[in-house]
This record gives sequence, structure tokens and C-alpha cells, in this order.
Amino acid sequence: MIATPDRTPLPREFFDRPVLDVAPDLLGRILVRTSPDGPIALRLTEVEAYDGADDPGSHAYRGRTARNDVMFGPPGHVYVYFTYGMWFCMNLVCGPEGKASAVLLRAGEIVEGAELARTRRLSARNDKELAKGPARLATALDVDRSLNGTDACTSGATPLKVFAGTPVPRDQVRNGPRTGVAGDGGNGDIHPWRFWIANDPTVSPYRAHVPRHRRS
Repeated sequence: MIATPDRTPLPREFFDRPVLDVAPDLLGRILVRTSPDGPIALRLTEVEAYDGADDPGSHAYRGRTARNDVMFGPPGHVYVYFTYGMWFCMNLVCGPEGKASAVLLRAGEIVEGAELARTRRLSARNDKELAKGPARLATALDVDRSLNGTDACTSGATPLKVFAGTPVPRDQVRNGPRTGVAGDGGNGDIHPWRFWIANDPTVSPYRAHVPRHRRS
């Protein structure tokens, strides 16, 4: 019998830990996006850890900028970035303030509000694809830069909040190289920092980094 997911909000202390502790512990947790269109609840199935100045794959590797400023702030806040000129991706900031570590939310299973998610993800062939990949996840949840800096741990109303859900047993957690990351940051021997639930159909496929070439 599957246990009913726990809807207790995760406290800030959950995120105020090393990123490699937080990332796998987010699997099975429930992210709820509340908007005027209605709520959507998503069970996290795949994430990636990024560790600031110690991590060549991190946006904060070379220091603080206007783009990554939220990563340096208090844990439990949302960091949203725009990529490839077309997609948004969502992260949860963790670790002590000033450390700039965060967890990229790569994929999840829509457990409530699938009807609404389908209206935003018209190209999805089935519900398993609604949030299968970080850009798809953000699109399904209607996440953009307007939500950058959102406090997901506030006691009041907030458009994004993370609940305890049902943590995944460690023997069901897999890890490996991060998707699409170049250089040492994408080396799975050095940074095997992508974590996912074994055999879950909503997990996105791994893709190695492919350099982008400008047209002549």
C-alpha cells in the first residue's frame, strides 16, 4: 500500500544544508505551484546539484552577478533563469547564505492539476511528458523570471511551496553525470550530481554536452 504524501511544508532548515545532502533528499517531495489559473502539484523525480564557487558547472562559479544574485541569498528561495533565448528553468537555493548552491529541478510527475498543465504543454504526448525535463517542468508550472527570488518557505501565501511528500528510499536513488554540462562540470567521475528515482517514467533522458556553433 502506497502511503499518502505528507503535506507538511518543508522548513527552511531542510534547505540550509550542503547541496549534495539536499538534492537527493528532494526526490519524492511535492512542489505546489499556485496561480490565478489554479494549483498544480508535482512530485519531484529528477534533480541536479550545483555548488557555487567550487563547481565549474554552476552559474555562480565566477562570482556574483545580477543574473545569479538569488543563489547567494537565504536558503529556501527560488532561482529562475532564462536559457537558450526561449526556456526558463527553476532551482531551489540551499546551503548557508553566501554559499550560492542550488538544486535544479529537472523532472517530476504531475499529481494534481494535470488538466491545467496540459493546456501549457500542448506538445506532450502523454502525462508522463508534462514535466519531463527542466524547461518542460517550468512551462507546465508557468514559472518565469517573475518568480525569481520567491520564498518557498514563508509561512504565508506563496506561489511556490515544497511539501514533505514521500521521501524516496536511498536504494531507489540513482546518480550520474549532469545533463548538457560542459568540461569538468559534466564529468560524471568528478561531479556525478544528477539524482533521479530509478525506473521512474517521468525522468528525462541523459544527454551529454554538445557545443553550439555560430553560423558563419
